[in-house]
Amino acid sequence: MFQSLQDGLLSAFKTLQGKGKLTEANMREGIAMVERSLVEADVNIDVVRSFVKDVAVAAEGRRVLLSLRPDEEFVKIVYEELVKLLGPVDNSLPLKRGELTTIMMCGLQGSGKTTTCGKLSMLIKEQKLKPFLVAADLQRPAAIEQLHVIGKQIGVGVFSKPGENDPVKVCREGLEAAKAAGANVVILDTAGRLAIDAELMEQIKQIDRAIEPTQVLLVVDGMTGQDAVNSAKAFNDALSLDGVIMTKLDGDARGGALISVKAVTSVPIKFIGTGEHLDALEPFRPEGMASRILSMGDIVEVAREAHRLIDEKERKSLEERMSKGVFTLADFRDMMQKLRKPGLMSKMLSLMPGMGEISKMMANTDNEKEMARLTGIVDSMTVAERENPKIIDGSRRNRIAKGCGVSPNQISELIKQFDMIKPMMQMATQGSVGDKMKMLQQMRGMMADNPFNPLDGMKLKGSTGKRLTPKEREKMQKERERLLRKKKRGN
Repeated sequence: MFQSLQDGLLSAFKTLQGKGKLTEANMREGIAMVERSLVEADVNIDVVRSFVKDVAVAAEGRRVLLSLRPDEEFVKIVYEELVKLLGPVDNSLPLKRGELTTIMMCGLQGSGKTTTCGKLSMLIKEQKLKPFLVAADLQRPAAIEQLHVIGKQIGVGVFSKPGENDPVKVCREGLEAAKAAGANVVILDTAGRLAIDAELMEQIKQIDRAIEPTQVLLVVDGMTGQDAVNSAKAFNDALSLDGVIMTKLDGDARGGALISVKAVTSVPIKFIGTGEHLDALEPFRPEGMASRILSMGDIVEVAREAHRLIDEKERKSLEERMSKGVFTLADFRDMMQKLRKPGLMSKMLSLMPGMGEISKMMANTDNEKEMARLTGIVDSMTVAERENPKIIDGSRRNRIAKGCGVSPNQISELIKQFDMIKPMMQMATQGSVGDKMKMLQQMRGMMADNPFNPLDGMKLKGSTGKRLTPKEREKMQKERERLLRKKKRGN
């Protein structure tokens, strides 16, 4: 997500690292690089200028130039200003007891509107509510069929009226069908167009006046850059939007639309789509997104994903153990086994501080094979070894390796992975920005000094096992990339 923007901002921060004291000239250079990164990410130019001005004001004198760690202080300022720019956001649904909550979904064709109706229904079901879908996109018959397929997949009722040409009538009858079905929330999938036109706007205005929906949400494609911002402005002028759902943020989106929408339209982004699966919709959190943009991960979203994967009984047991500082290799194995769904493990890793590079490597590995190997290693350990892997010496390592058919080095790699993830799990949702930054630095150091690829055990030439110089790290990274390319060609 937003790789080019992340790379640009990290380059700006690197110019300030290692300097015991910053000058006004150094600071201007860092701020200029932040500005260039935002422009290249297709952020609205007025938003860029305002943001950079706010960063410069916050960074002047006392906060950064007089700080003991000026580079860290500068990152914190950029983080705080990003949070202000993206928020605040209330993504709760305004439910009224005893009444039907109505959500009208609108957007252009190709934005993923119909699929997002299903994704939103999944989130509503997780809140122990009963959603209901109404197929009011009469311009595209395939949309009606698609909504019925989605409804069947997730166990949600769908209303449509074949042959009807009046979307207002379909919506009214759909509301009655939702009430009869005992639904709490009804989602109206209205018509889209390839581009904004007068007919589309008039149709959605008619539905808005007739139904008076509780919420009006716009679905926009995050990969369309400033076109997404222009669409949001046009729909907001016509309807007074309550929020935006931005889709396709798992692709090559540069980030400009996401950063610009709130500032340009004053309409908050309430949810983001991060994948094709129907559970790939997240409540938008400015703090979490700012943290991701700055490559610090998003521990809160990791916790939310874990919450969805683990049932109530398991969750209470794990929370009780975690509160006592207990997280064992057996817990690690069980957690990883729940990540077997394609793409889920790499997503979870990408949300953890310092694990972005590992998540990229995961795309090139056989997850089932890696999972079987991990499970075999942990199952070959004694209970004492799972609870305290520090007791695993050379002889124990050899015994475990023979028991599961792997090399002793692979046992060491697994323990290193566990040692990286354990403090993150214990920090969970309680870590501050400073905690995340410190953890990010620790993870980078551990990754740079680790002579092994933590996923496939390929040893890198020239490794000494001691802390590497920047030049040695660069050479090591190039060698890692060469081996990965060789491995892919072999496959």
